[in-house]
Amino acid sequence: MSMRYFDAHCHIQFDQYAHDADELITKMGNEGVAGIVVGVDYSSSKKALALAEKYEHLYASVGLHPNHAGDELFDEEVYRSLAKHSKVVAIGECGLDYFRPAEVNEEVKQAQRELFKKHITLAAEVNKPLIIHARPSKGTQDAYQELISILKEAKIEYPNLHGDIHFFVGGLSEAEALINLDLTISFTAVITFARDYDEVIRAVPLASILSETDAPYVAPITRRGERNDPLSVKDVVSKIASIRSEDPETVRETLLATSQRMFDIKN
Repeated sequence: MSMRYFDAHCHIQFDQYAHDADELITKMGNEGVAGIVVGVDYSSSKKALALAEKYEHLYASVGLHPNHAGDELFDEEVYRSLAKHSKVVAIGECGLDYFRPAEVNEEVKQAQRELFKKHITLAAEVNKPLIIHARPSKGTQDAYQELISILKEAKIEYPNLHGDIHFFVGGLSEAEALINLDLTISFTAVITFARDYDEVIRAVPLASILSETDAPYVAPITRRGERNDPLSVKDVVSKIASIRSEDPETVRETLLATSQRMFDIKN
């Protein structure tokens, strides 16, 4: 397959694709769309790797989502064995979510911080990037501010630590701080119908941006309310070019090259 687009974050191992996954993944290959199938717990991480083993144009990321911190113990041995597989290109989805838990108290935050630090240690050990989920509480940037603090400290011990901030919803100062820590920020098809992200997309270096779908969530404006899939990464790339008033082909090539460099993927 000639790779033209890269979806840095999708969940096509989820049940929403149970009836047509093979057909969809074949279509991705035909249209030059490669991507990372991202785990949110042990079961979905194993399923992500199974898809990556089956299809040349799919890769996997393994991790325990912060919202599952109370559902599953993070067994480092088990995740380490998955993480060492050649088709696993990242560790995550991991991070901090201060938006969704019913009660965000200090105990919940501390459990998420400790879990995130375990992912950092694993990523450093296997020398693979992190895929980070960060969602602040309403009207604040608290999760990003804590994330930046944790990562600054981690970079002292692990100077090569790097990764992607998935579904970035922060402001320009958060974006710049994260980029300075060797992270990229990725955007979904939400940018096709919401203007909240335009300032950041215009302001940061193009080489610090990745495209993703977070499929099955947030379909582009042309398919609002429907199940999303990695093919819509083309809409994301096109919209980034439009927002930045840059040549679509240059943007496509740059985003692809950045993804391949970040996740050490050869075309």
